Amino acid sequence: MSKVRLKAVECFERDVKLRLPFRFGVITVTEATQAVIRATVALEDGRQGVGVAAESLAAKWFDKNPAFSDAQNLAQLRQSLALAILNYCDKGWSTPFALYCGCYSEQLARGAELGLVPLVACYGPALLDRAILDALGRLSGLSFAAMLKRNLPGIAASELTPELAGFDLAGFLAGLEPRPDIAVRHTVGLLDPILASDQTPSERVGDGLPETLEDVARRYRGAYYKLKVAGDAAADLERLRRIAEVLDREIGDYRATLDGNEQYDDIEGIAELWGRMRATPQLERLVASTLFIEQPIKRAAALARPVTALAHFKPLIVDESDGELSSFPAARRLGYTGVSSKNCKGLYKSVLNAARIAKWNREAGAPRYFMSAEDLTTLAGVSVQQDLALISLLGLEHVERNGHHFVDGMSFAPRHEQDDFARAHADLYQQSDGVTRLAIRAGRLRLASLECAGFAVAAAMDFSCLRPMPAPALSPLVPAHPERA
Repeated sequence: MSKVRLKAVECFERDVKLRLPFRFGVITVTEATQAVIRATVALEDGRQGVGVAAESLAAKWFDKNPAFSDAQNLAQLRQSLALAILNYCDKGWSTPFALYCGCYSEQLARGAELGLVPLVACYGPALLDRAILDALGRLSGLSFAAMLKRNLPGIAASELTPELAGFDLAGFLAGLEPRPDIAVRHTVGLLDPILASDQTPSERVGDGLPETLEDVARRYRGAYYKLKVAGDAAADLERLRRIAEVLDREIGDYRATLDGNEQYDDIEGIAELWGRMRATPQLERLVASTLFIEQPIKRAAALARPVTALAHFKPLIVDESDGELSSFPAARRLGYTGVSSKNCKGLYKSVLNAARIAKWNREAGAPRYFMSAEDLTTLAGVSVQQDLALISLLGLEHVERNGHHFVDGMSFAPRHEQDDFARAHADLYQQSDGVTRLAIRAGRLRLASLECAGFAVAAAMDFSCLRPMPAPALSPLVPAHPERA
């Protein structure tokens, strides 16, 4: 274990333009903002190092309250980061994991005083924890996987995770092995065209990259797909029928997941959709190929009642309702058997949930509980690489990836930065038309280059091209649209 001290954090932002519009929960996104941080960390021997992390500032996912504007959602996330920096810098010498645990309850409490829901409150620590480990890895000359296998962060059971009392966490971590590659699970959003006939000539981008689901299937030959549903069983059924027609024809042997994105009010609504899917002959292969259903119920009701009416037929995972460390155990008691891993929710949460799954499956004598890898907002560069390093170490077979589809690779970064990432991670990227893009080969990403010193980033970012993040006021936001609350 290594003790560290967080000395300083610089916060930046940059704008990202989407090449295609994406329906993200209740809003349609055409441009985005990415947060980038650079943290200076000290070791007890006097050495200092710098680590980086990056994450999208996303509206209407962390907090879907329509009373807040999209701009206010971004301000909330900046508040979370500002709170975390104050908390972490105030704690002095600590192992990275003890720093996370020691600030956890205070971060939630101070966030609540600002009106931040748990998902928002945990955003800031999620960025800081990555940057700290990146700095520690660079100083020690160890990769992310090597650090966790040796438990340099000092991960241990605590009062925050009573389910892990007596579990051999050190042995669990030592047994992890990073995957050499991983399958991409392409998300089919609610606005995404299925066929070229779904687009008017003016709607086509025409940049040579895939635009329709049919294009994606033919270009990348992926075996995994994540299908969004909108909460209207009849409309969802018709859209799923059109999607299945393409996947049956172009791929044949595929696997799918359904993402409810909190669009259904209760378990009965999503159970009705699943029943109608099973009764539709054109969806026979899609139904047989569906692995699980992700967070179909609005978070206000998702953990209020058992979900056995549907879980009996198909496993369910929690995503948006996984706001706190206690959320997955609470969901398990209601019939959920899966949970998502997302770097924006915190890398330590993913590791602890993976340990819970290992313990529970051992006790059950069968692989009943599982983790899925979700996150379409991880953009090429630091963000996607750190997420891939985490989930590959946890042994996951496939991951939701769509940053490469809705954003043209690293086009948002200066050319020399793109070139540096392409050289340092030549297995993960390819260059064409002057842009560094993810290299998806037969539906998979190669990950060997992520085994570099630090947290999966061997290339250098150009911070001179980023703008400073505006300092948020640490006071509750007045809703811009109180009439919508």
